[in-house]
Amino acid sequence: MANTYLTRTQGSTGSETKGTFSAWVKRSGLTTASNMYTSYQADNEFCDIQFNDSDQLQVVVKIGGTDYLDLRTTRLFRDVSAFYHIVVVFDSTDSTQADRCKLYVNGTRETSFATNTNNVSSSLNMRINGSSQDPYIGSWHNQGNYFDGSMTHIHWIDGTAYDADDFGETDSTSGIWKPKTAPSVTYGTNGFFLKFENSGAMGTDSSGNSNTFTVNGTLTQNVDTPSNNFATLNPLYNQTGGQGVVLANGNTRCSYSSDSSRSAFGTIAIGTGKYYFEAKLNTVGTAPVIGIVDMDWSDLNSASGYGYHDFALNFGYDSAGGKVSGGSSSSFGDSFTANDIIGVAIDKTNNKLYFSKNGVWQNSGDPTSGATGTGSAFDLASDTLYTSACRIRNGGDWSFNFGQGYFGTTAVASAGTAPSEGGIFEYDCPSGYQALCTKGINSF
Repeated sequence: MANTYLTRTQGSTGSETKGTFSAWVKRSGLTTASNMYTSYQADNEFCDIQFNDSDQLQVVVKIGGTDYLDLRTTRLFRDVSAFYHIVVVFDSTDSTQADRCKLYVNGTRETSFATNTNNVSSSLNMRINGSSQDPYIGSWHNQGNYFDGSMTHIHWIDGTAYDADDFGETDSTSGIWKPKTAPSVTYGTNGFFLKFENSGAMGTDSSGNSNTFTVNGTLTQNVDTPSNNFATLNPLYNQTGGQGVVLANGNTRCSYSSDSSRSAFGTIAIGTGKYYFEAKLNTVGTAPVIGIVDMDWSDLNSASGYGYHDFALNFGYDSAGGKVSGGSSSSFGDSFTANDIIGVAIDKTNNKLYFSKNGVWQNSGDPTSGATGTGSAFDLASDTLYTSACRIRNGGDWSFNFGQGYFGTTAVASAGTAPSEGGIFEYDCPSGYQALCTKGINSF
């Protein structure tokens, strides 16, 4: 949702003392203010929920320019690999002042605050649900702090203070906090429920109130959800000297402008099972490589001078048509260039690795050949965790599709055979392989 937001004109007055916000969010950008929800009346009159530029969860109610409420968690939120369930409960009628604003993350109440300003008096107008207090999703009204990442199942409740377990619950098998997709709640006059399930009308309200939002910017729908969480590229996972790689489009696109080699890496480790992903080369730059790397040391660069790196555990396919490992390249398949799509099939059941170009498996490879490993590029280590990776240099630019169905903001042109546990790819996913997503991992 970067550089994109949703808004609607309120028009009606509801409860200005009680309200509940609930949303599932997956962060992409860090260390910049990233707003989830704002009820905006004026620059000095608003209620705001955001991750601030220190990656704290922060809730502010400002009245007449004074912070009546400013809660900033001690805890930092820097996990870009998973969804957080954020619930904020406003109730200025509560007899306990500390309970007039409550914050929950994944079902647990936050009680440790680096900043804890709470001057919310009994029955204070908290700048929510008033006729002149328009709601904004994904920005601080329309002037920046755009939410960078994914959001889904956004609930706003007008007039009732609900707790987190009204919107989520613990899975009895896995012990993981998961959404209630149809919670039993009353939305009130200005309440809404945004599912983002209609790609042609992403601002549709599913609460029954018809409080539909206007989408400003480009809002991209994909299959990455709290129920099936997909891999992205990881801004926290840098090799030595790796700063400067620019991630975009929900951390599925990476680029690097300088004339030196850098790498970008995925968020999901591959230890067992069979997985497939695709990457589209947008701009060649110099000597791009796509492949996988050992999680203990992640570097597809073939430069010398890194003697303590175990290059033998890093495997790639370079644009000249070679296969790269241990800092050297040998002949393997066709060369590739801008707009080509490279498929990567990782068979950790049989410890084989395969590459395709535009749907054609290189070296007459057959990812379904099992232990035979027909046409595989490399034999993998059985006791090693790998993650997806690429090398970029001198303006190089890759877009990854881990099954979300997009290269950047462009949907796949004609989806191939999908894996059984979810995912949308340009070309056929090999039989028995899964996307790099939580359902795919749990299938092995």
